[in-house]
Amino acid sequence: MYTEAVTMIALGVAFVSLCGAVFIVRRVKKQILEISDALEDIKNGNGNRRILSETHELVSPLAYEINDIVLSYENRISVCRRTEETNRQLMTSLSHDVRTPLTTLIGYLDAAHKGIVEGKERDDYIETARRKAHDLKEYIDVLFDWFKLGSNEFSMNISTIDLTELTRNILIDWIPIFEDAQIDFVVDIPEQPFRVQIDTNGYMRILNNLIQNVISHSHADKVEIALSELEGNIKILLSDNGVGIDKEDLKHIFERLYKCDKGRSEKGSGLGLSIVHQLVAKLNGIITAESTLGEGTVFVLLFPLAE
Repeated sequence: MYTEAVTMIALGVAFVSLCGAVFIVRRVKKQILEISDALEDIKNGNGNRRILSETHELVSPLAYEINDIVLSYENRISVCRRTEETNRQLMTSLSHDVRTPLTTLIGYLDAAHKGIVEGKERDDYIETARRKAHDLKEYIDVLFDWFKLGSNEFSMNISTIDLTELTRNILIDWIPIFEDAQIDFVVDIPEQPFRVQIDTNGYMRILNNLIQNVISHSHADKVEIALSELEGNIKILLSDNGVGIDKEDLKHIFERLYKCDKGRSEKGSGLGLSIVHQLVAKLNGIITAESTLGEGTVFVLLFPLAE
């Protein structure tokens, strides 16, 4: 009797185990079919489809991993779509911003070459063509920098330098430009050296782009540039008393191709401040901007001091 009871219990346990196994197999098979269906849906373009699974189920690790992969690819596709749209806007902007000065340049040079204008008027035409050529070169240089930054081909040569001396040397070239534009300027650079680890050409591009932005867009008649130490950083302040930037525009000024619509000139590629923002980040710095309409704008750069 005892042996029969044990046998019956064993058979019962085996039967229950078998039923449980069959149930699990059916459940797993059903989930695999659901995963297959979801993957087919995703394959057909539904990137929002997710595979549902309880944490205790056998296929849950697989389901969660697939969900993570789909989400990762959706994010990449989203970035690609935004890049595609940016490139489309860039090509539209490029065709307009290059064609307009180029057409004007050719018109002035043709008039001078064909003798349509003579004497002083001819000289004025040639001078205008020269300025248009420089504007075109400036635009192409900015465009070239932006493409290099976007493709990670922008090489950096980091070294420890005195940023005060470098800033003085950069500003010297801007003095005649300020005077020609009738912009008063105040420069406050301490005698004490501030040494930072930075790429010289990158810093020159940053400062030159910021100053060019003030001259081209702010309509300011006064600019202040000051260097100081702030909590282990060197602080570079660039302020103007121009037309200022609207609060809504201020949120987007470092975005590619963004141009402020209110109170500021439409001249430019819309890439200058984006390039500045990317370069500052590559140099482990921080850039912020504050502005009040009708009063002016303040840009602040922070770079860590070298130990």
